Amino acid sequence: MHHFADINWLAVVVATVSSFALGGIWYGPLFSKAWMKLTGMTKEKGAEASMAVTFGGTFALNLLIAIAIALLTGPHAGLHAGLHTGLFSAFFFVATSIGVIYLFEQRPLRLWLINAGYQVVNFSIMGSIIGAWP
Repeated sequence: MHHFADINWLAVVVATVSSFALGGIWYGPLFSKAWMKLTGMTKEKGAEASMAVTFGGTFALNLLIAIAIALLTGPHAGLHAGLHTGLFSAFFFVATSIGVIYLFEQRPLRLWLINAGYQVVNFSIMGSIIGAWP
């Protein structure tokens, strides 16, 4: 296991910020209509939420993800190892865990594909950034 002293904190912060860019695209032009329909979310309901809590919480959670990926990959991983760490972590742990919950909640497959797909791409980008950063 690697240590916190081995973490490239700038790479972790950039990886964390990248999740916002991806989320803006993923839940914006790519899948916003389908996601909103499948979740019952409306623009009005979204406007009622505290943006500080939503975006602050999202930043904090994605920061924890990036730190975990950095600890798993180590300080000299490289792009390939970082990509694989992010991809495998998201697909085999996150997407499958979300899938189990969705099965019991009887949520639509399409919603799982949107949400789990985001996480797989998000973790893969984060891992790539962290792994490739010198």
